[in-house]
Amino acid sequence: MPQPYIEHVNLTVRSPERTAKLLADLFDWHIRWEGPARDNGRTIHVGDERTYLAVYTPPEAPDDSVFEKGRPLNHVGILVDDLDAIERRVVAAGLVPFAHVDYDPERRFYFFDHDGTEFEIVSYA
Repeated sequence: MPQPYIEHVNLTVRSPERTAKLLADLFDWHIRWEGPARDNGRTIHVGDERTYLAVYTPPEAPDDSVFEKGRPLNHVGILVDDLDAIERRVVAAGLVPFAHVDYDPERRFYFFDHDGTEFEIVSYA
């Protein structure tokens, strides 16, 4: 039996198109699938051949309280090879990197996307 791994995480967003484009641009991911979702919502799966993030929006705009930090999600961690290149892409997308940490063997930073979801970008390279 193969080792279990996280196949996907489903995030509620205001605009799945905007979030999918951001994730594709930052991480060179692609749209794996898009279409109608539960409760008459809409979902886009963006990732690679093995894993993805499902970005979902319900049929009616979610209340702003849905996007409060840590409610219930703390952050999404993404492992990358070239931390500096990803940080440049985050800045080019108009987002603000923060909480940079460098210690052996790891470097990392964080940013909030347009909906306030926190991402941790980490590299062991």
